[in-house]
Amino acid sequence: MMKFIQSKIIQALFLLLMVFIAGVIGFRYYSEYSWIDSIYMTIITITTVGFKEVHPLSAGEKVFTSLLIISSIFIVGYAIKVISEYILSQNNIRNLRQKKVQKQINYLEDHIIVCGYGRNGRQAVQKLKAYNKPFVVIEMNEDIIDYHREDKVLFVHGNANEDQILEKAGITKASTLICALPSDADNLFVVLSARQINQDLKIISRASEETSYNKLKLAGADNVIMPDKIGGDHMASLIVVPDLVEFLDNLSVSGEKDSINVEQIPFEKVSPSGEEKAITQLDLRKKTGCSIIGYKTPEGEYIVNPEPSTVLQKNSKLILIGRPNQIESLKQLYDV
Repeated sequence: MMKFIQSKIIQALFLLLMVFIAGVIGFRYYSEYSWIDSIYMTIITITTVGFKEVHPLSAGEKVFTSLLIISSIFIVGYAIKVISEYILSQNNIRNLRQKKVQKQINYLEDHIIVCGYGRNGRQAVQKLKAYNKPFVVIEMNEDIIDYHREDKVLFVHGNANEDQILEKAGITKASTLICALPSDADNLFVVLSARQINQDLKIISRASEETSYNKLKLAGADNVIMPDKIGGDHMASLIVVPDLVEFLDNLSVSGEKDSINVEQIPFEKVSPSGEEKAITQLDLRKKTGCSIIGYKTPEGEYIVNPEPSTVLQKNSKLILIGRPNQIESLKQLYDV
């Protein structure tokens, strides 16, 4: 439907251009006006503003001008009608689409809200999609929303600084907020607003300046990421310890079956009954081929290469490494 309307707009604009060219050429060669006078006469004739003609018209020139007026009235009226339909249909379709999206958002719980759909925001969304995590994106630029409409992303149009927009994104029921706005000041304001609305929300924010790190932490951000600093450290590390960095780069957690090498499993998955077991009792190496390289305690402490005798406690997590097929076996075994 929209393509049909757009083709009609092109047709209407083409007809307007043809009438304009015909008028200019007619006045130039038939009435022997200058090019400037010809353009002027064509404009005042097509727009029917009622200004006086440059020179008195002969009988033949009056006939030509009358035909130009009649044809332009129909063509200009047609163009206005088509353009008005396009504008109204765009608004109606956008409103209907937003209502449909809002209805889907209202049903979400424990979802992730991503503020900003720039480079960092899109990378975050790509990762969330790979792990089938429910999420909502808040974006202020309507052109970006329209451009990425086919990405099947739940967009909320508006400024993430406003509490009303955060509430539309379901912040009271969300589990995590990712602030990926380009301005540190905007991210700081969003963190403050979000923390006031939802005290239990996990907040991850982007920062460009080192001076913003502590401010975002004080405002309520659980984690602050500095992409520029990470990028610089990574490039320097490729010079100092290139083989180690390349190896770590190969330990992908992108969510694609042919590239996953690292995975985490919560205690509830490895022990559905709630029984606390030692790592050696799980026998994960024999069952899946994966090796346990880390253990996160319920208090948030990380233990690298834990002992086999380590007892897994409730609310803890295991971090495992393995080849793609081994990780896939792990996911199938524990329904990760």
